[in-house]
Amino acid sequence: MDFIPTEEQAAARELAARIFGDLSTPERLAAAGTGSDAELWKALCEAGLVAAVADIGLLGLVLLLEEQGRTTAQVPFAASCVYGLSAVSAHGSAEQRERLLPGIGDGTVVVSGALREVVVRAEGPGELSGTVPAVPWLRDATHVLVADDERSLWLVRTADAECVPVELTAPWSAGRLRLDGTPAERLGGGSGGEGAYERGANGAEANESGAYDDVLATARTAFAGLQAGVCAGSLARAVEHTNTREQFGRPLAAKQGVQLRAADAYMDTEAIRVTAYEAAWRRDEGLEYASHALTAAWWASEAGQRVVHTGQHLHGGMGADLDHPVHRHFLWGRQLDAYLGCGSEVLQELGELIVREEGDGEGAGAQ
Repeated sequence: MDFIPTEEQAAARELAARIFGDLSTPERLAAAGTGSDAELWKALCEAGLVAAVADIGLLGLVLLLEEQGRTTAQVPFAASCVYGLSAVSAHGSAEQRERLLPGIGDGTVVVSGALREVVVRAEGPGELSGTVPAVPWLRDATHVLVADDERSLWLVRTADAECVPVELTAPWSAGRLRLDGTPAERLGGGSGGEGAYERGANGAEANESGAYDDVLATARTAFAGLQAGVCAGSLARAVEHTNTREQFGRPLAAKQGVQLRAADAYMDTEAIRVTAYEAAWRRDEGLEYASHALTAAWWASEAGQRVVHTGQHLHGGMGADLDHPVHRHFLWGRQLDAYLGCGSEVLQELGELIVREEGDGEGAGAQ
């Protein structure tokens, strides 16, 4: 494994850090409320950071999302890169790639997604019905990627659906998606069934189940990277606060209890980061990575909520201030915990996957 960024990945991360740092300030975040920052989104797209994901891979995207998480920037960057650029690049038909990717890259097409809870069903050719209770960044999206009960992936134009604003723990500009015979296009084209997809951009044959599994694992890895950034940002604020805040003439950071809490939070953050890096690297190398994506998701969920609680706790009474910047990290960390699935839920899925893989291996060896 080689987690050292390439020159292109390092340059993209440096550019992202500068843009997020300059434009995603506490003042601008407070002004945005639960909406997105249109100026920041425009700056990211004009800098080519969304389109660059096609070249820097999933590991590169994880590096960029770390920078977004550090500032809790209010833009649909993760969603549109995962459910839009990455999904269409890997599993879209040639016509879909030609039609959609330029718009996704320049930000005029924004894609969100909802895959984990399958509540949509296909009714007739190219029509979907059902309700998705909460889709992150739906209010910003022009398209949403959904899965039906057969785990086929569909792109729905939000203009054709009913989108009702909802509030999440984190201010992610979310909405409830309602479909009632709504027109949709199958990702990859075709009319469904085994082998319905054309060859993807990576040249690999893709069937519907494989595409669903890949996009879901990609999303888990990417959002784990986002959580690593959220935790790093929360911890950085806590370190700054405890080094400058004094009690009885000594910095809070001099207290052993504070040091232990901060050290545990640091180790948790590094665990989230390295497992996300490993899953992303394996996907970029064409290796199996479903279990690694689940591992990253478990760390991001289980350890992530510990870190943001620590960041808030180490601020003392100031951490209870809803307007304090560290509180935004707390909200994002808890939202990502819920979005990735609670730790026990993810761990159960990981265990079931390991058992299936071991069973398949034993079956292959017996033949």
